Amino acid sequence: MRKSMQNLLAVPGRRVPTNYTVSGPGTSHAGAGSMCARKAPVRRTVSGTGVPSAIRCRQANTSMALPRVWRAALTVALCGATLCQPGQAQVPSASVLRIDTTNVVLYTECDSDPSKFATDPNPTTCTTPSGNTFTRSLGIGDIVAVNGQPVKGTHTRGAIGNLRLSAAPGPGQGIADTTRVAVAVFTFEILKSDGTPIGTIVANGLAGGVAPPGSSPAATGGNNFVITGGTGAYLGARGQLAAVAPPSGVASARGTPMSEDPGNRRKNGGGTQQWIAQLIPMERPEIVTMPAGPAITHSSDFSLVTASKPAAPGEILSLFARGLGPVNPGVDPDQPFPSSPSAVVNSPVEVTVNGKPAEMLSAVGFPGSVDGYQVNFRVPPDTAKGAVSIQVSAAWIAGAAVSIPVQ
Repeated sequence: MRKSMQNLLAVPGRRVPTNYTVSGPGTSHAGAGSMCARKAPVRRTVSGTGVPSAIRCRQANTSMALPRVWRAALTVALCGATLCQPGQAQVPSASVLRIDTTNVVLYTECDSDPSKFATDPNPTTCTTPSGNTFTRSLGIGDIVAVNGQPVKGTHTRGAIGNLRLSAAPGPGQGIADTTRVAVAVFTFEILKSDGTPIGTIVANGLAGGVAPPGSSPAATGGNNFVITGGTGAYLGARGQLAAVAPPSGVASARGTPMSEDPGNRRKNGGGTQQWIAQLIPMERPEIVTMPAGPAITHSSDFSLVTASKPAAPGEILSLFARGLGPVNPGVDPDQPFPSSPSAVVNSPVEVTVNGKPAEMLSAVGFPGSVDGYQVNFRVPPDTAKGAVSIQVSAAWIAGAAVSIPVQ
């Protein structure tokens, strides 16, 4: 039995073993976001890639039973009251994403002849005052890092209208109780370094002025934007966005008329700015918790890491989690992950041990589960003995830390 439950996901060419079934009374749970119904005895299934997935409670084509030690644990962990009783879910706390942009150019509608738009290969300046009230501006920049990790991507901004609001306006400016420059829409389309899309964050609100209450103290560059949603890893996200003021002598953007050819943006150069997104995800990564402790196992035999069988520095462990987001190749929502080909998590996944990044080996959708994942990692060899914290994140959104013993 133990032999058949070895970790096969990280070994190319190895077949995933058959699924395993446990039976017992309790509550059925049909997947993330679904309604749960308390019924007579139900079958709870986890696939044989490892021990407990957290999500799929009913599954056909099962042939073997898990060891008895898992039965009670799975009853609670897979379909326990915390998953199935309405009103028990907690709103995820905000994650902070620091998004670095460069080559930022703001193209302003200071040219009256649209036939000249995007025709001048050289950097230029407006012959009339730029940013006049009621004119438009469009910006483009490159995303180069998120939380210090190199990435690719595109930042765009569009000023629906420059308003130039002020409590003490000059000629041609709008009078208001607040100081703002424009109403604008921002997007951040983030890619891995190899060009794989991760997700897009969309925000709109007020450019210029002070940052909203509750912003990071580092948001010294002001702006007041609402994160209204996203795609990919950021589907359903919300939050707020503000800017960090660039160092002295560094421009946040280079202004130019719309006549400048945006194809030469990188050649002609632009500004640099960091944005701070306080992101509240629709779902955050969470390590499954069972009555015996966190669902973190020794990869050699898939027994739980416990006080009587602790982890060791340098050992390969497997954790089981929810909320790691899209996979590649993709699956339809509420559909189980296949056993072949492996459904590899699309977003960057990180496991930290006492705050130190661990070596990542694989992160895949758990076969037969819905929103259940297996992550294989190596405990850093220099990890101190004792209780250590384990935390998993995907697309820079981190879940709550759990504790396991290391000896």
